[in-house]
Amino acid sequence: MLAFAHSLARDEHVSEHHHSRSQLLHPITGVVIVTTPAGRWMVPPGHALWIPAGTRHAVDTAGEVEVQSAYVRLDAIDGLPTHLHVTGMTRLMQSLLDEAVRIGPEVTDTRADLIRNILLHEIPLLPERPLVLPLPRNPRLAELCRSFIARPSAQLEIDDWANTVGMSRRSFTRLFRQQTGLSLSAWRQQACVMAALPRLSAGEPVTAVAMELGYDSIPAFTTMFSRVMGAPPKSFLRHQVL
Repeated sequence: MLAFAHSLARDEHVSEHHHSRSQLLHPITGVVIVTTPAGRWMVPPGHALWIPAGTRHAVDTAGEVEVQSAYVRLDAIDGLPTHLHVTGMTRLMQSLLDEAVRIGPEVTDTRADLIRNILLHEIPLLPERPLVLPLPRNPRLAELCRSFIARPSAQLEIDDWANTVGMSRRSFTRLFRQQTGLSLSAWRQQACVMAALPRLSAGEPVTAVAMELGYDSIPAFTTMFSRVMGAPPKSFLRHQVL
């Protein structure tokens, strides 16, 4: 296992690439957005992204980003995750990653090897978080989703989407769930959360973020956000670690 820290500039774009090792990517500051043909994943501070080896992905930043990464061989241990997903960061994992980065890959004494080994075994135990927006394979639905990501709004209704693509409400909802694994309501809420996170991390008031996303009240936005993330919006101004 190799552990490093590096910086990414504000609004930096890293074009599509892949790694021969799996990567645990953890932003200390700023927000990282990772895009694959299957969807978009957002990683705020206090979270990490597990990227299996060979996964082609592009990276964008919101704000100036300080990142820690652990690169893991496919055969390092049994039970490593096989799918790309966002996780919460536990205090134990944060401490292990901090120390693995500080030690560097050159040190191979018993203590360093033990730290790396414990870190590896903690990876499968990290709690998964729903910070992903899967994109439908259907071109018309995918275009609607991309347009919504560019300008998310809590006010958009199912009938609006169904009418746009010329489907009945029932056919649309069935196809959308088949292709994303989510109801449109759940997908839309996750899109709004992912739009809110970079702005909250940058220090924008919760009120301003909620109103920009079309919520009629702060409690409605806070309730939705807390249901998706398991914590209220203000906690993400403090870079929550479990």
